[in-house]
Amino acid sequence: MVDQLKLITERVINRSRASRASYLELMDRNSEAFPPRKGLSCGNLAHGFAALEPANKFRLRQGQSANIGIVSSYNEMLSAHQPLGAYPEIIQQAAAEIGCTAQFAGGVPAMCDGVTQGQPGMELSLFSRDQIALSTVIALSHNLFDAALMLGVCDKIVPGLLIGALRFGHLPVAFVPAGPMPSGLSNSEKVRIRQEYAAGKLDREALLEAEARSYHSPGTCTFYGTANSNQMLMEFMGLHLPGSSFINPRDPLRDALTRATTRQVAANSRLGESYRPLASIISEKAIINGIVGLLATGGSTNLCIHLVAIAAAAGIKINWQDFADLSEIVPTLARVYPNGNADVNHFHTAGGLPFLISQLLQGELLHADVETLVGKGLDAYTRQPVMREDELSWEECNSQPGDRDIVRSIAEPFSADGGLRILTGNLGSSVIKISALPAGRYRIEAPARVFHDQQGVMDAFKRGELERDCIVVVRFQGPKANGMPELHQLMPPLGVLQDKGFRVALITDGRMSGASGKVPAAIHLSPEAAQGGAIGKLRDGDMLRLDARTGSLEALIDDSVWQKRIPVTYDPEINRFNNRGLGRELFQFMRDGANGAEQGATLFDFD
Repeated sequence: MVDQLKLITERVINRSRASRASYLELMDRNSEAFPPRKGLSCGNLAHGFAALEPANKFRLRQGQSANIGIVSSYNEMLSAHQPLGAYPEIIQQAAAEIGCTAQFAGGVPAMCDGVTQGQPGMELSLFSRDQIALSTVIALSHNLFDAALMLGVCDKIVPGLLIGALRFGHLPVAFVPAGPMPSGLSNSEKVRIRQEYAAGKLDREALLEAEARSYHSPGTCTFYGTANSNQMLMEFMGLHLPGSSFINPRDPLRDALTRATTRQVAANSRLGESYRPLASIISEKAIINGIVGLLATGGSTNLCIHLVAIAAAAGIKINWQDFADLSEIVPTLARVYPNGNADVNHFHTAGGLPFLISQLLQGELLHADVETLVGKGLDAYTRQPVMREDELSWEECNSQPGDRDIVRSIAEPFSADGGLRILTGNLGSSVIKISALPAGRYRIEAPARVFHDQQGVMDAFKRGELERDCIVVVRFQGPKANGMPELHQLMPPLGVLQDKGFRVALITDGRMSGASGKVPAAIHLSPEAAQGGAIGKLRDGDMLRLDARTGSLEALIDDSVWQKRIPVTYDPEINRFNNRGLGRELFQFMRDGANGAEQGATLFDFD
């Protein structure tokens, strides 16, 4: 396994050699005039500190101490981001205590997939990531900052902030999480109620009450979806302080970590103790470590898109084959909903990320020799933060899991391989999350039932047309079609069908995110239908085979017949992509410019 990890990493390094060198050269040019304020005219600088109080004006004029730019996705509508409203004041106070300054540089948009699920706004969700990257660049473009703090948590926000920050990779950058809300209604009970509602056994009020008990306070949702997978990613890649991902918002430890992150990023500036720019932290090995973390925890499938885009912003070229090859050697060490019954609070209490990182290091499945926010090596990330007599410190994590139903050691994993698979075949390439699949559901062979949108599936379910073995195909859901919305609403009805004993699965060029669970779902299928992908060739009744064990996805059609089939093209009578209304028409240029899911579904070309 160790040799395989090295081979995959070397493959990425060699593939990226020219683009990575170009990126690092650009970062060197960015940092030539330093501190940045010395390159500003007097008028530029005066504009930049005009609103500050005298002591901070003096510090900026002198240019002898770090000025930290704060970029935040704070808003009151997102529970995960609501706690961030108090952070700027905490950061500014912490900076002042060490003779530095901090300025709120700019805000970025942040939308919630939970609120927009099944709504027209969901078509903007994936594209919001690139918009956030652009907003981050604008916030940092004033060239007033020696370091930056990124305040953000959820699905597209953290990847967008990181993509933007990487274009300022000559600066030290740290991410500051808000933490998960305390546990509410159990995830298993929430799923049961959703399925009973989908089956018509419960009314809307009962469903709303269950959802309100699940999502009930400030903080991220407690299931292990994209938001919490993002926090894992930042820790595995060394951009959080160790052990800081899953501390609840109202815990005193949370604010102590925010203050400590401020001090750390100031120390990492060229005006501090040890210069550690972002470009040196996000290396090829750090990206590989992030993929390993994703696989070992059975995290969100969205990161198969986001990590490709993040890596490209740092001049690093990865692809889905890298994920597939790593999945063969990385064991599954966590069972967190939807891959188990526990939520992230239970996971954290059972040992959480420090324990997992320690186990993966022990198994030599992580690159230990990487640069991180706190210095060289990942050893610091095997420690957990604690408050002792109002002082923040770190202690070694336990050598044994706190709950073997939630986390396991490297010696006795839940599975010998990772929680994700890449499927290939005559339909293209797709991603499947296998960590939550029940035994016997890895291989499905059944006739296709083809739809052009999510609502069509819901309507057919209500009419009883899906009460049989079938593979539901939902196409024209990719980036170029309608922005690649998540299709979470399909899980309850498909779960109902599976519980009735039918063998069902989903194939789509859309997304499912970290919420995909017990129903086999081949998602992110590329090329997408709107690009003439093979999914457009499928017809009702075609026999399909999905085999997560062998990594194959096939239309079981004679090759001579298959090659002659013409993919279905856009028809406004049956396809709902490129709709106008509610601002979606403004995003047409993004649909036109986006590349495929396997390339990161991004507008940016960093070559």
